[in-house]
Amino acid sequence: MAKNKFHDGPGPSQRQLRVGEVIRRTLSEVLARGDVHDPDLNRLSITVGEVRTSPDLKIATAFVLPLGGKGQEDVLQLLARNKNELRRVVGKKLGLKFTPDLRFRLDETFDRLDETRRIFDQDAVRRDLDE
Repeated sequence: MAKNKFHDGPGPSQRQLRVGEVIRRTLSEVLARGDVHDPDLNRLSITVGEVRTSPDLKIATAFVLPLGGKGQEDVLQLLARNKNELRRVVGKKLGLKFTPDLRFRLDETFDRLDETRRIFDQDAVRRDLDE
C-alpha cells in the first residue's frame, strides 16, 4: 500500500491547519466588513466557525452559521452565489499557487454542544459520573 505523501498521522497536517485558519480569518473579516458586492449577503451577520482543507489544499470547506441560527439555507445559497468573489479575496490573502475551491456547510457544533449538555444533565448520567 502506498504511503500518504502529504502527511503522516491520522489528523490534518500543520499546513492544512494553518491554511484553514488563514481562510477562516479572511472570510470572517470580509463578511463582517461587508466587502462583498451583494447587499443580501452584507445585511447578514455570519459566523465562520472552522475551515477544513483537503490534503492537497485544493478544497476548503467553511463551516458557517448565521447569527441567531435563523435563515441557514438562505445563507448557504448566498455564500454559494458569491463563492467566486470570496475565493478571489482569499486567493489574494493566501498567496498559494492554487486558491482552494470554497465550499460552505452549516456549522453544527453548537447543536452538538447543546445535546451534550442535555445528556450530562440527565439523572442517570450524573449518577454514573459521581460514582
